[in-house]
Amino acid sequence: MQGRLRIAIVGYGTAGQAAALMLHAQGHALTVFEQAPALGPVGAGFLLQPTGLGVLARWGLHEAALEHGQRIDRLHGCNQRGRTVMDMRYANHAEHCFGLGMTRGSLFTVLRDAYPDASAITTHTRIERIADDGRCLIDSQGGRYGPFDLIIAADGAHSCLRRAAPALVRREAMYRWGALWCLVPAGDWPYPDQLRQRYAGTREMIGLLPVGRQVGRKGRWLTFYFSTLGDQLDAFDAQGLARMHERAAAIWPEAAALLATIQSPQQMNRARYRDVVMRKPAFGSVVFLGDAAHAMSPQLGQGVNMALLDAQALADALAACNEVADALHMYQRHRRAHLAVYQRLSRWLTPLFQSERDRLARIRDLGFGPLGRMPLASGQMLKILTGTKQAWWR
Repeated sequence: MQGRLRIAIVGYGTAGQAAALMLHAQGHALTVFEQAPALGPVGAGFLLQPTGLGVLARWGLHEAALEHGQRIDRLHGCNQRGRTVMDMRYANHAEHCFGLGMTRGSLFTVLRDAYPDASAITTHTRIERIADDGRCLIDSQGGRYGPFDLIIAADGAHSCLRRAAPALVRREAMYRWGALWCLVPAGDWPYPDQLRQRYAGTREMIGLLPVGRQVGRKGRWLTFYFSTLGDQLDAFDAQGLARMHERAAAIWPEAAALLATIQSPQQMNRARYRDVVMRKPAFGSVVFLGDAAHAMSPQLGQGVNMALLDAQALADALAACNEVADALHMYQRHRRAHLAVYQRLSRWLTPLFQSERDRLARIRDLGFGPLGRMPLASGQMLKILTGTKQAWWR
């Protein structure tokens, strides 16, 4: 891109952080908006995949991420009777391949500290829509900002800017199921390099993901999550907490002792998931990145990964093209097939793990384990896991 662009970034989650870092390095003039009163992470711990780690390595942040996170070599899940449903090892995909469990706070800190202008971010400003000229932004108080040469909407799964442009959205639905989650001390947990899950039909799922260090606190930590109906999240109280402990002990006795530190409903965070498909992620001089463009359920663990890949693809397109319109066209073309695969797979897999369709649990429990031991199927599963899966025609 010839010349210095005036670029607005709406939202300072992973997609916004990565875009800010990369586009600042290209010399563009950035204005970053965040609706929260103060900068900080939102969301559960996550598993960063090799493709996402590759993006961080490109920007010299690989070692910082490794220092904060926890290397994950295996994903293992079984049902309440002990039957293995999922067993995937990164090394079977490629030698020295692994994932990285991290807290949101850790990745937030790594990306923020690498962005020289983090102190200049405009906080406590809720951008609600794009002005009719397509180049200015309007906040919740009627304030106007701009004009900008490029507007990046990275305001998350519940994006205000996406809701303000319904004609761009092909599909947007809230999943009925969500999750309760919190961080718990790892203690002497015997699986420090594994994501472990237990399933009780399709209605209950428990997971423990080692996520390494928590910013500002000592020791190693795990993200604990418990699947539940979305309408029960807001009503989660002391009675709900007691039931959660009871069910966790029944489904996964080995993990029950870890949860003893959870003594109040307020310790549990709530997560709801959307399924979002846009007709196109860019129009005019506006482009959507990350969950704002393609929110999906967490079954494939690709949310943070996709946000980093989106930001890198956009930065590469801007570097390769002389016009914003050409860059946005290149960005869409580059990301379309990869995103479509994960959106469809996420939608297909979700009922197998979070739904009221009990018969699907029997199919899942009987089929997934043997399927994962077949070389061809196992290879495809590992491509999906690592974030390298493309459309079949590629």
